[in-house]
Amino acid sequence: MYEQEIRTYAGLMDELQLTGLEVEAEGVRFRLERMGAPAAPVVVSAPAAAAAPAAAKAEADSDVVEVTSPMVGVFYSAPAENAEPYVTVGSKVKKGDVLCIIEAMKLMNEITAECDGTIVDIGAGNNQVVDYGHVLFRIRKERP
Repeated sequence: MYEQEIRTYAGLMDELQLTGLEVEAEGVRFRLERMGAPAAPVVVSAPAAAAAPAAAKAEADSDVVEVTSPMVGVFYSAPAENAEPYVTVGSKVKKGDVLCIIEAMKLMNEITAECDGTIVDIGAGNNQVVDYGHVLFRIRKERP
């Protein structure tokens, strides 16, 4: 990991107005944090941790699956500014259906449903910045 790469990530934090960013690359894991506007990012290095948690995990109610953000970026609920949202609370979805888009570093990433079910909660608003692991949707799985 080179200083220029870390500076690039710090610039991304400024662009997306983030207070924290955690990155793992080339066996090195580091976290940048900002404590208010005037403070500079702090760099902390640590050995790589165990595997990241699954994108969807069971809540206390085993019928509800949480779809979490796999990256830091901007959440978009619709394919275009004036378009209808992909899903709303109560929408029925099938595995593979697009739920939203997360824009990260000028790339649009579609987030899809990992199971058949009904949307019971949406955890982000349109144009909201989300962090890695942020719960985007809760889906109540369909029973066979």
